[in-house]
Amino acid sequence: MLLGSGELGKEVAIEAQRLGIEVIAVDRYSHAPAMQVAHQSHVIDMMDPKHLDQVIRREQPDLIVPELEAIATDYLLEIEKEFEVIPTARAARLTMNREGIRRLAAEELKIATSRYRFIDRPEALSSAADQLGYPCVMKPIMSSSGKGQSVIHQAPELAGAWEYAQSAGRTKGGKVILESFVKFDYEITLLTVRAVNGTFFCPPIGHIQVNGDYRTSWQPHPMPERVWAEARAIATSITENLGGRGIFGVELFIRGEEVYFSEVSPRPHDTGLVTLISQDLSEFALHVRAILGFPLHTPQIRIPGGSAAILAERDAVAPSFEIGPALEIPNIQVRLFGKPDCRKNRRLGIVLASAQDPFEARDRAIEAAGRIKIEY
Repeated sequence: MLLGSGELGKEVAIEAQRLGIEVIAVDRYSHAPAMQVAHQSHVIDMMDPKHLDQVIRREQPDLIVPELEAIATDYLLEIEKEFEVIPTARAARLTMNREGIRRLAAEELKIATSRYRFIDRPEALSSAADQLGYPCVMKPIMSSSGKGQSVIHQAPELAGAWEYAQSAGRTKGGKVILESFVKFDYEITLLTVRAVNGTFFCPPIGHIQVNGDYRTSWQPHPMPERVWAEARAIATSITENLGGRGIFGVELFIRGEEVYFSEVSPRPHDTGLVTLISQDLSEFALHVRAILGFPLHTPQIRIPGGSAAILAERDAVAPSFEIGPALEIPNIQVRLFGKPDCRKNRRLGIVLASAQDPFEARDRAIEAAGRIKIEY
């Protein structure tokens, strides 16, 4: 059972079906991408423990696989006594809440992160920002895909950032995290797979985010061996603590030879969509094999790849696409997610590209994505 049926869940469903697994897709809205390929689907409020309990007990799944953060994770801790939750209910709960995962990484595991403060009232913002320095970054404790995130350059911007975090986060009136700005050289996603026969790492994925949301990624991103080793050590530390089987998207900032932990997702990662073209096994194939208990081997680059998001420009229902001009560029693939409606900057699809150089592949994907016209 997939709890969350977006574009990442859709690819997980397809990979599971290739191995003969029945897939039940669950989400808060109908006709979600994974529902379009699953055997069965349900529309419920996944933040409501009663709704979750009803659908789980009705379907009796062998595996419960959370595919997003907006789930009643306290309930998952209870239901885990009867059903297997992938990778673990604790991992889903900790990573849903930025305070939990940041304290685990920085305070318990002693992993390098940006400096931070947790703030529960706007009156405390000014002094915290003065301590951290400008620019700084504000994020809701509970959100995803960059929702509610702001970069603050001066004190007058604090109030507006607070209001945005409160309105866009998953809990109104909740805490925010205020972080010092890490002036990194680049940021990567290190896809880390925990399987029955050990932990494996995909080659590093470089990416660019805008307001915390993925725009483009490429693989492999070149890294000095010493930095690559430190990145793997950090990913190992955090994923071993979270436990379970499956893939984890570990986000890291790199500055010189310093590696800073940013966030981790206990599921396939949006920047990892590039693996659909670059690796011998995509992150989705690796995830499914791992959660089913099959042995894995170190993933290999088939050809350097790049990806670019196709974004909506405004709110609409049932958008259509003109993709022909994008396909005039060689070595291009277009994946439309089939979302039934859109809002400004919602991701509606991706373009994948291959080349002998990952940066060339990235630029080719960006160019092709720019040629796609969306009709609203």
